[in-house]
Amino acid sequence: METAQSRRPAEPTAVGAFARFVLCGGGVGLASSLAVAALATRLPWALANALVTVASTLLATELHARFTFGAGGHATWRQHVQSAGSAAAAYVVTCSAMLVLRQSVETPGATLDQVVYLSASALAGGARFVVLRLVVFARRRPRSAAADRVRPAVRTVAVRDATPAGPAALCRTA
Repeated sequence: METAQSRRPAEPTAVGAFARFVLCGGGVGLASSLAVAALATRLPWALANALVTVASTLLATELHARFTFGAGGHATWRQHVQSAGSAAAAYVVTCSAMLVLRQSVETPGATLDQVVYLSASALAGGARFVVLRLVVFARRRPRSAAADRVRPAVRTVAVRDATPAGPAALCRTA
């Protein structure tokens, strides 16, 4: 009979996971970039970025749980919360980059906005990949036999009788 553990897909290699991360996260990131630009015409840029970051993080976390890291199902609430933490850091990076752009260039065009935003997103995305792979979607690996050999064995000592033995009994056991 097949167990739930045996039906779980194999964990992808780091290169395979990164390729999937770029496809899923990059696709969501490009769509987010366009959404932020569109919303920023009606809302303050930081608010538009915050709204899009929340929506894109929920979507990307689900995609990463199902496809990128081979978790094989929906993301858990714990994974969503941890992913949101890394997304909050990415939000700070993108907002900081855009703030620096606005301070440096009087009226940046839409192309320069996109270049800076996407560059900051790519930088933050690389850091997010590491956090998601090593923390959020890390599989708990069972201990190996090698790890058991390294650990010293615990000896069990049985106590038979608490009464002291006489000299005749001690000579027999020696």
